Amino acid sequence: MHISILGPLLIGDGRRTVGLRAKKNRVMLTMLALNAGQVVAFDELIDELWGEAPLKNARNALQANVKRMRRSLAELGLEGPDQELIRTVDNGYMLTVPEGAVDAYRFLRTAEKGAGLVEHRPYEAMDTLRSALAMWRGPALLDTSDGPWCRAVALRLDEQRKTAREDLIAAQLQAGEAGTVVAELKQLLAQYPERERFSEQLMIALYRCGRQSEAVDIFHRTRRWLDEELGLKPSRRLHHLYQAILMQDPSL
Repeated sequence: MHISILGPLLIGDGRRTVGLRAKKNRVMLTMLALNAGQVVAFDELIDELWGEAPLKNARNALQANVKRMRRSLAELGLEGPDQELIRTVDNGYMLTVPEGAVDAYRFLRTAEKGAGLVEHRPYEAMDTLRSALAMWRGPALLDTSDGPWCRAVALRLDEQRKTAREDLIAAQLQAGEAGTVVAELKQLLAQYPERERFSEQLMIALYRCGRQSEAVDIFHRTRRWLDEELGLKPSRRLHHLYQAILMQDPSL
């Protein structure tokens, strides 16, 4: 069984992939998948599904939703008398699949591996990080993120996705591909002006392309945005990079 949450929720068995029509079933399966092999308490599921105004018979409603989800899994041949994927344990439910069955866990492991390769093996890092980013089919938890728990997880995964893109660009810069990443970095910085690492990378890429004045301008634009929007100053790291560019530091 594989479960995909980096985009709309999909489940599959290697031969076919389907979605779940019922919204509450999608939310429940997402919570269970992101806690694969661990018990998710009834109360946690009820809070996510019905918020601060739970049904009087919320436990019965929860059981009915689990029954419906088991039926959907059985139609795929993934759940049955001899193969119980969703188990009732103590005061909650547990999904009995390995973490590797969930694309979010595979993404995180692959992205972490790629990040560790950037400095000394940039070409391998690029392949690894592109493989990680290719797992995404849209925003994380796209059709399950109404509740507070799922929203928080979606935000954390989106942050990791941005970090993986930063790491990929770092590998490209390490491999001497400064000219290749300038256009992408301009787009990313316009989309995420608060991420100073994109500013740093764009300054380095422009400088290595012989565009020192543009690199300096990026620093000033970032400084103004941070001041006007967040009331912050550039980080020490960004300021040191700015000084190094002005001095044409050979290490750049």
